[in-house]
Amino acid sequence: MQEYTVKADLEQAGRRLDAFLADYFKTIKSGYSRNFIQNLIRQGDVSLGGVSLKPHYKVKGGDEFRVTVTERKAKSLQPRDIALDVIYEDDELAVINKPCGMVVHPGAGKEDDSLASALLCRFKKLSDINPERPGIVHRLDKDTSGLLVVAKTNPAHLELTRQFAEHSIKRKYLALVEGMMEFDENVIEFPIGRHPTRRKSMAVSFSAGARYAKTRYRTLERLKEFSLIELEPFTGRTHQLRVHLAHVGHPVLGDVKYGKRGNFERLALHAVYLGFRHPLSCRSLEFRCDMPAEFKEFLRKTKKPLL
Repeated sequence: MQEYTVKADLEQAGRRLDAFLADYFKTIKSGYSRNFIQNLIRQGDVSLGGVSLKPHYKVKGGDEFRVTVTERKAKSLQPRDIALDVIYEDDELAVINKPCGMVVHPGAGKEDDSLASALLCRFKKLSDINPERPGIVHRLDKDTSGLLVVAKTNPAHLELTRQFAEHSIKRKYLALVEGMMEFDENVIEFPIGRHPTRRKSMAVSFSAGARYAKTRYRTLERLKEFSLIELEPFTGRTHQLRVHLAHVGHPVLGDVKYGKRGNFERLALHAVYLGFRHPLSCRSLEFRCDMPAEFKEFLRKTKKPLL
C-alpha cells in the first residue's frame, strides 16, 4: 500500500479532482491513468479531511488530499491460454497484433478472454504498475484490430506512458469508410466530449468538458460507395477516429455505435503502424502489420476503383 499527500495551490482552483490528480501522478511518473484515479476516488481511497469525494469535485486552493493506493490483483483476472500474434519481443516490451473482438482488459466483474489474461499466460514477467491491467500501456477498442505495445517492466511502462502523454508515439490506422472522400489528404480538428444524451457514446462537442482532438487522414483508394483511408491521430480521445469520421459524413464501415449496422462484418478499423523510441536503448522502433483478410476480400469483391 502506498499513501500520497497532494496539495493544490491557487492555480489549480476550479479543476476537477480526477483531472488534477491525473496530472499530478503524470508529473511524478507513477503510470496511473485517469481511469485508475477515477476508480480510486469512487472507492473512497481519496479523501479531504477524512471525507471521501467524487471525481467531479472542484479543487480549491490549499486543499490537501490523501490518496491511498492498495496494490492488488483483480480477482477475476486469470491467465488464459489464448494464441497471440507476437510481432516483436525483448526483455522490456512486446508488440502484439490484436485481433478484432478481443477486449484489452476485462471490465469490472467480468472474466472476458482479454488480452491482459492472454499476456499473463504468454509472458513470465509484465509491468505491475496497475496490477489489474498487467503490461497494458494503452488500448484499442474491442472491435479494432492491430498493433499494440505492452510493457514487461515498470521502467519500460513509465517511459512508454511518458511518450504517449507527449504524443511522440506514432500510430497509423487503416479504415474502410462510407462514401467517397472529398480530399486526398486533410485534417479533422474538432473537440470531443460525452454525447449529450447517449452517455456511453462520444460526440464532437463544444461544451466546457470537451477536449481538443486532431486527426489527419490520407485517401488511399476511392470506390463507388466506399473509401479506403489511412488515419493518423495526433491526440488520443475515446473513439476519436470513429467520432471524427462520422462527424464529417464518412463513418467507419461496421460501426454500429456511430454508423450503420450490417454494412460490414466487423468494425473496419485496423492499427497498421506503430513507431516509438525503445524505453531502454532509445533506438527508434517501427512496426507494420498486414491489412486484415476481411478488408482485402471486401476490396476484391467491390467494384473497380473509379480513381
